[in-house]
Amino acid sequence: MHLTHPDITKTLVTAEQIRERIAELALEIDQAYQGKDILLIGVLKGAVPFMADLSRAMQIPTKQDWMAVSSYGSGTISSGVVRILKDLDTDVKDRNVLIVEDIIDSGLTLSWLTANLKAREAKSVEIVTLLRKPDAAKVAIDVRWVGFDIPNEFVVGYGLDFNENYRSLDGVGVLSPSVYS
Repeated sequence: MHLTHPDITKTLVTAEQIRERIAELALEIDQAYQGKDILLIGVLKGAVPFMADLSRAMQIPTKQDWMAVSSYGSGTISSGVVRILKDLDTDVKDRNVLIVEDIIDSGLTLSWLTANLKAREAKSVEIVTLLRKPDAAKVAIDVRWVGFDIPNEFVVGYGLDFNENYRSLDGVGVLSPSVYS
């Protein structure tokens, strides 16, 4: 599904921009982890397209696992309360972990997740995110790689949803407030 959708008020990031930026990120990550064992941890469900495209663009071998955590429910504002819905199948102890995230807004969920993986004795924990909303940050998060900084608006597409809709849009756009208000 393309970004031309009646519920999208404006396009923030096109499919082409995403492809180009993922190629750049993959090159930087390849260089940073050259000669190291790396475990990509995707955050379900939103990071699925990003992790798939990023891992295919990378040249170094990776292992992959997924976590599902929630702090949203069906609303548009983070609750700050994190629940693990699906835990890892892989032990992260002494592993180089790269969290692959679709979007960082408040940072509350990612702050919790980073601390959780460090408590499991990961050798290193870094973060790559496709999108970041600097104006929405409530906690400081050390993000090594950012695809795009975007305004603090409610966005959907390329894995991001509202009530499980719009994930299949090929770019990222602002959702009309009439849909969720």
